[in-house]
Amino acid sequence: MEGTISPLCIRSSSSLCYFSSNVSLDSHRSLGFTLVDSLRPTNLVSLRTGNRRLLIAPARGSLRTPTLTAEEVKDVPMPKIDKSGRLSSPRAARELALVTLYAACLEGSDPIRLFEKRINARREPGYEFDKTSLLEYNHMSFGGPPVKTQTSEEEDELVRHDENESKTEAEVLSAPPKLVYSKLVLRFAKKLLAAVADKWDSHVVIIEKISPPDWKSAPAGRILEFSILHLAMSEMAVLETRHPIVINEAVDLAKRFCDGSAPRIINGCLRTFVKDRSAAATPTPQALKLKQEVSV
Repeated sequence: MEGTISPLCIRSSSSLCYFSSNVSLDSHRSLGFTLVDSLRPTNLVSLRTGNRRLLIAPARGSLRTPTLTAEEVKDVPMPKIDKSGRLSSPRAARELALVTLYAACLEGSDPIRLFEKRINARREPGYEFDKTSLLEYNHMSFGGPPVKTQTSEEEDELVRHDENESKTEAEVLSAPPKLVYSKLVLRFAKKLLAAVADKWDSHVVIIEKISPPDWKSAPAGRILEFSILHLAMSEMAVLETRHPIVINEAVDLAKRFCDGSAPRIINGCLRTFVKDRSAAATPTPQALKLKQEVSV
């Protein structure tokens, strides 16, 4: 049922990462979706033309990007926990937006409506959130090379550490957002999702060009990676956050939630995106000459 939130566990290179969804990845793999299909929230309408799918943008005004201020967009260092005891860093906002977009792609639902539904969802009777888990929650918990242990005691301690970290992630990512995130984080996350919706059509085409062939041949297994690309590209294009910040944040999210070479590939894709945008914004010598002739 739409709006039902249940934890979906995905094994990442660091630990178990919990995302809200009621659709399994296996169901998408069995359907053999294309890149466009596997990353298409329902607010984007598709029309089949021959063997291709064209994405049609939603009606103007149905998903309008909120008005932004320079102060809100500026990515300044912020404490992890604010005075209200909630997560307040920009990293938390990007992580929340990624979780929501990923779940929306799996469910085939509107990411902003899913976000608002989760924000306004009623708590279960008797539910209590342990705020101490926010102090233990680690945004920078990345995977790495295999860890070698010398004794069984060290191995047991490592297993206990991973289990505790996974438990903390489950507690934080599945809790009602208003209990976990500050108002600033919630606003920023919603703006990121609105930016994704606003640029979806054009960015699908770009991702088709810059992503590696093996990702496009099995898109249902790369929904998380494509979600990171959409978020980063949209933040640069709409919110105009400086690209070094956005790329670093996207690579960190990939290190945290994806496997294998995904961080390196995402870094390369985004740098290509930035290079192409800069080239498109730079007037050609012919254009400059024409402009001079017109002015004369």
